[in-house]
Amino acid sequence: MPMPTATEPSRKPGLRRDIGLIGLIWTSVGSIIGSGWLFGALLAAQAAGTAALVSWGIGALAITVLAFVHAELGAMYPVAGGTARFPHYAFGSAAGASFGWFSWLQAVSTAPIEVMASLNYLSVHSDWVQTEKNHLTPAGYALAVAFMAFFVLVNFFGIRWLAHTNSAATWWKILVPLITIAVLAATTFHGDNFGHQGFSPFGVQGVLSAVSTSGIIFALLGFEQADQLAGESRDPARDIPYAVIGSIVIGALLYLALQVVFIGALPPGSFAHGWADLTFTDKAGPFAGLALSAGLGWLAALIYIDAVVSPTGTGLIYTTAASRVSYGLSRNGYVPAVFERTTARGVPWFSLLFAFAVGLVIFLPFPTWQKLVGFVTSASVLMYAGAPLALGCLRKQDPDRPRPYRLPGGLFWAPVAFIVSNLIIYWVGWDTLWRLGLAIVLGYLLLGGSALLRLNPRTPHLDWRSAQWLPVYLVGLGLISWQGGYCSSGPVPTVSCGATGAIPLWWDMAIIAAFSLLIYFWAQSVRLPDAAAQAYIDPVDGPDGP
Repeated sequence: MPMPTATEPSRKPGLRRDIGLIGLIWTSVGSIIGSGWLFGALLAAQAAGTAALVSWGIGALAITVLAFVHAELGAMYPVAGGTARFPHYAFGSAAGASFGWFSWLQAVSTAPIEVMASLNYLSVHSDWVQTEKNHLTPAGYALAVAFMAFFVLVNFFGIRWLAHTNSAATWWKILVPLITIAVLAATTFHGDNFGHQGFSPFGVQGVLSAVSTSGIIFALLGFEQADQLAGESRDPARDIPYAVIGSIVIGALLYLALQVVFIGALPPGSFAHGWADLTFTDKAGPFAGLALSAGLGWLAALIYIDAVVSPTGTGLIYTTAASRVSYGLSRNGYVPAVFERTTARGVPWFSLLFAFAVGLVIFLPFPTWQKLVGFVTSASVLMYAGAPLALGCLRKQDPDRPRPYRLPGGLFWAPVAFIVSNLIIYWVGWDTLWRLGLAIVLGYLLLGGSALLRLNPRTPHLDWRSAQWLPVYLVGLGLISWQGGYCSSGPVPTVSCGATGAIPLWWDMAIIAAFSLLIYFWAQSVRLPDAAAQAYIDPVDGPDGP
């Protein structure tokens, strides 16, 4: 039976430009401040001791370099799912499909992570949610389904309703960490903690490993959400750069302050087994445990409430992002055309439902927050690596396009940003990267199946020549990781994950840098001809819009 006309989704009425500057900033900030603040300080301290402060600084600088690159591209090309489409403009369909898959994989995996964080805290007072090993019970899984369904429901009301909902939640998400910082600093701060076992008890490798494996990069991810929603921005040329850079500044300062008060507020008994085995009053998280240890029950209660609100807000945004990325992939012809179907409100309804279904499956093989973080970090940064490659090319392929924000020294910073991306991926560890490799292969099978069955009438010509560097890049990065010295749980000398540790410290970073430059300039040399790139870019300004 046909659906009533009033609710029948149009095939493609297009997205609506309903979101302003504050909505964009709060979208990115709301993505950055999620479950990362609940767990990041603890995991970073366990990995690096007091030197976790350096790890946060390295992470913030790395993400800032990537953010500046995205600021230029996002303002130039205000399209839905931007991070999945920039490489498409520069290198054509084969590379575009690959980076689009990386982008979607990251976005669709993040909402389940945020739900797991909420349920982890909730289980302190509701033991029916998780088992003793932090795995979901059947009832906990049902609650996870309810969380994911809520994300979809809010998204169905449209981008304007989402922006207002997220703005309210983000004010709360900023306020609670600020209260936590102020109260712990004023009531229970021990300066001697910063010298416990020396400044860097686990050495340089501990500091670098913490950047990727303890949740630092994961916590700072999300600035690109303004890019993903550029197709729905009222004034993308003005607003995208401010939103991207502003969100990073806000997030980095907040997380650094949280790490400082976390270390300072640790009671002496926490160090009974060293930094690597810090213990708390409650199982469900560092800051709630510190509050209870200090007798601040009201603060612990506030943190438990925020443990539901903050991850929920971030999960809401990433559900939006996943649907917009798949929408963009369909517009480029990579996935079935059904992903472009939108409601009368301009909401890509099939993309939303598909992200919901995949999110439920992700709960099954990755039952804990910690197991998902490294995977998503590596997928995220692999996605980000496409932007600096694209920037270097598009400066030459599309030189006359107005650049509302032009990154000073962009042709210098683009290869630097690519090196930074690959270092972060390397530090994630071999045991995470080989699993990511399997997901990449699965993605190629799915994208190939869509093309073979002609599920999208715009099935693109695959520009293999311009993507010839891509398989060498992916395989080469994996081989370096295998021969390197990092696992998801720390450096190879202290843990084992299949990495050989054959490449010494510092030499590994030099090899990553040299390999990155080789791939970068190879990619620049085989980029699409200017006319071919313009053919891909033209629809941005055409009647179809974003």
